[in-house]
Amino acid sequence: MTIREELERLEHTQLDKKAAFSDESRGRLRPEDPKTEDVRTVYQRDTDKIIHSKAFRRLMHKTQVFLQPEGDHYRTRMTHTIEVGRIGRTITKALNLNEDLSEAIAMGHDLGHTPFGHAGEIALSEAMGQPFRHNEQSLRVVDMLENDGEGLNLTYEVRMGILGHTGERIPETLEGKIVRWADRMAYVNHDIDDAIRAGILSNSDIPKSIRKILGEGYSERINTLVCDMITTSREAGDIHLSNQVEQALAELREFMFQRVYRNPVAKGEESKARDMLKRMYEYYYAHPEALPEDFQPQMSLEGMERTVCDYIAGMTDNYAVDKYTKLFIPAGWQVHG
Repeated sequence: MTIREELERLEHTQLDKKAAFSDESRGRLRPEDPKTEDVRTVYQRDTDKIIHSKAFRRLMHKTQVFLQPEGDHYRTRMTHTIEVGRIGRTITKALNLNEDLSEAIAMGHDLGHTPFGHAGEIALSEAMGQPFRHNEQSLRVVDMLENDGEGLNLTYEVRMGILGHTGERIPETLEGKIVRWADRMAYVNHDIDDAIRAGILSNSDIPKSIRKILGEGYSERINTLVCDMITTSREAGDIHLSNQVEQALAELREFMFQRVYRNPVAKGEESKARDMLKRMYEYYYAHPEALPEDFQPQMSLEGMERTVCDYIAGMTDNYAVDKYTKLFIPAGWQVHG
């Protein structure tokens, strides 16, 4: 018996019957050498594939909410991803489900995010004349764009969990549903923390009715949400918050849209970022020869619009600024470090 087979056997003896068992996965897009699966379960392997990918490394230089903030402690897409992973694993473990699956989904859920956060999504949507959705792009990254166009060849359950972490599609596994909730729990609360750090919000600004239910501070709110989900889900046999806590979280999210996500201080640079990305899109569309060599084969397969979109969506904030500067700012005006 291999180590992998032993781990799979332990899952069946230790996990809840509703867990997504590794040896019952619906499989990958393409078969892989079975010798590579002797130690890790398929979901462990998927996590490793994701965290060793180029797209994952780029998350450290992609904006969460605040564009180019002054300070070392603001969240990035990577720190957000880690926080989602930890919240997801805590809930998954308490419900006796498959932690390896929830971790893999969490690590891959935001790989398709553009530079400059949701401003980048808006820019690419406008440039292409159709909605750009980062969850769909995340699936595209793991299926097609990574590994020189071969993709990461992840399992069905991880792929659909990534796609379903937001939007209309709901993940089929309980672990995927947990990550969907963990994402919202993480970003609403850490965005409050960042907004307080930026001086555009204080904890006392949060309505008392919400604080009474969820708690007064960051840790207390996270603890309330996690504990409520564990208790409610155990009783329901599915992944849920209690009605009261779910309503409070929805009200907190709406409060954040009013006070932070549409705040001119937090979002004051977004119009510049959108214009920058749209102008680069137009440039590369008109000058396909300027695209990197590894994007050239894609043009004949999927056309210019999709290829340019993929290139720009994969940029980090700093890389986008650097490319824009080289393309559009006269050399004598550029600032050199």
